[in-house]
Amino acid sequence: MDIEYSYIQLRLFIASFAYRSSAARLKPHKGNIVIKYSKLEAKDYARENMLGIWAAALNPFNEDLSLDEAGMRSNIRHWIDDLDIKGLFIAGKQGEFFSMSLDERKRNFEIAVDECNGKAGVIVSASDQNFDTVKTLARHAEDCGADYIVVHAPVLSFVHDRGEVLYQYYKALCDCVDIGIAMWSHPDSGYLMQPEECARIAELPNIVAIKYSVPREMYVRLTHMVGDKIHVSTSSEDEWLNNIEELGWKLYLCSSPPYHLQTKNDQRMNDYTRLAFAGEFAEARRVRDSLDPVRDAMARSRPADKPQAFGKYWQELLGQVGGRVRPPMLNLTAAEKASIREAFEACGLKR
Repeated sequence: MDIEYSYIQLRLFIASFAYRSSAARLKPHKGNIVIKYSKLEAKDYARENMLGIWAAALNPFNEDLSLDEAGMRSNIRHWIDDLDIKGLFIAGKQGEFFSMSLDERKRNFEIAVDECNGKAGVIVSASDQNFDTVKTLARHAEDCGADYIVVHAPVLSFVHDRGEVLYQYYKALCDCVDIGIAMWSHPDSGYLMQPEECARIAELPNIVAIKYSVPREMYVRLTHMVGDKIHVSTSSEDEWLNNIEELGWKLYLCSSPPYHLQTKNDQRMNDYTRLAFAGEFAEARRVRDSLDPVRDAMARSRPADKPQAFGKYWQELLGQVGGRVRPPMLNLTAAEKASIREAFEACGLKR
């Protein structure tokens, strides 16, 4: 009897230990959302999961300029299911976040997370000049289940020695959320974050990446400084293959080429990326260069100062949902559409 009792106790102990071990591997919940990593795990999680081609989504707007939610969902399904895009950048400059209300931006996040549903990663822009808005959007991104946020460098009026200001800006954001954060530096801020400034910020625990829209010399230097800690990337598709080969990049973060240069039946950007990741660089270059007629057609027919309107119309020609742009952006004229359509028909993309 004592032996049987001891055996039962042993079984209960083993079961209890197994339960505690299993529970320890689960992340805390926020509402019904399972958090995928802790703040201290953010860098490792991103290094393992933030990989491949990520695209920046254009937002379709209806004729009354409301967000076309059905159109957005349709585009996301096409990008993931047909084009095998690994992640989406939501509510960035391509998505005209600057024209959207706070509630619309939150809704934009929610739709993307819901439609991706774990089949592709989601990084959302919490960028804003008002820091309270940045924090509100960052917390909403956590709560609705986004994988990461991206926050661009703020406009810094009258500031010339920016290093400490930028460090404290990103540190304050890191302190109030656990979600992985990508820095974002581009000329629209009025300056470019220097590699040394970025490298210091990259030491913060939940900084996981940077979208670095700068001259190549600057992002090469930063990659050598922090490439083992965070993803360094830029949105230039023209430089993507060279950056895989020469810098060992694993992440394209991100712009519209993944769904502008490709169709369900013609995925040459995916093809040359896979070849490059496999080390077959000569064949990768051949496939990449075969897209030059498409790149040339887009460059030749794109009207000056109408980037979103052009991108949306090109989407429509590809069978995706485009729609209108919101002020202050300008819509295309009939003549501009005719010119773009002519270039598209001759570019050689297989539909």
